[in-house]
Amino acid sequence: MSKHGEFSHIEFPADDLERAKAFYGSVFGWQFRDMEGYDNYGLYTAGPGDLGGGIGVRGQSAGNVVRNYITVDSVDDTLAAVTANGGAIVTPKTDIGIGWYAAVTDPEGNELGLYKSKNPG
Repeated sequence: MSKHGEFSHIEFPADDLERAKAFYGSVFGWQFRDMEGYDNYGLYTAGPGDLGGGIGVRGQSAGNVVRNYITVDSVDDTLAAVTANGGAIVTPKTDIGIGWYAAVTDPEGNELGLYKSKNPG
């Protein structure tokens, strides 16, 4: 069953990574873990489900705005659909080892992340 179109990851930028982790941990109970191979980037889980995301240094290991990532069947096909429908590419398709991501804006200027895992399951 395809997960195309489902939210998969919500990324928060932070100017002070440790301060942000302390805030989200204290306020919402989020647990953080380092992402191997990625400096200044932590993963979190937000509750008992699978939804979570990451937190990184603004403009370095994360973007400049909160970015909701959506799972897609093909980053290339989705980028083509984005531009054909009035959106724009912010970050082109990028290999991050575990999969590929890209960032786009919709015609209203909202930034979204696209993600396709290399894991077939």
